[in-house]
Amino acid sequence: MIIFNLTKNMPVALRVQKADTFSSRLFGLIPRRSIGEEEGLWLSPCAMIHMCFMRFAIDAVFLDGNLKTLRVVKNLKPWRFSPWVFGAKSVLELRSGRCEGRLAEGDKLELKL
Repeated sequence: MIIFNLTKNMPVALRVQKADTFSSRLFGLIPRRSIGEEEGLWLSPCAMIHMCFMRFAIDAVFLDGNLKTLRVVKNLKPWRFSPWVFGAKSVLELRSGRCEGRLAEGDKLELKL
């Protein structure tokens, strides 16, 4: 999938995988040693994430049911927990620093297959 920011008219990530089962959401990026510049993981449903057993920091983007950005948590480090984001229906996990200049709270995103 491709994640596109409609508000800023620019792509956010070009290779995004969807995690929509219990085990794929639970383990997420844990097995990976890193995440590429254009990669991401979209967890749905999800309103909070953990970084237990992670090896690298990420940017976490919390989205409502219409893919509007509710909150951006930048540089979430291993062994930390995100806040519970009221109204979030999914979370987009990106390489740390990827959100800078690409995503802000209130932006409307689009998923392209």
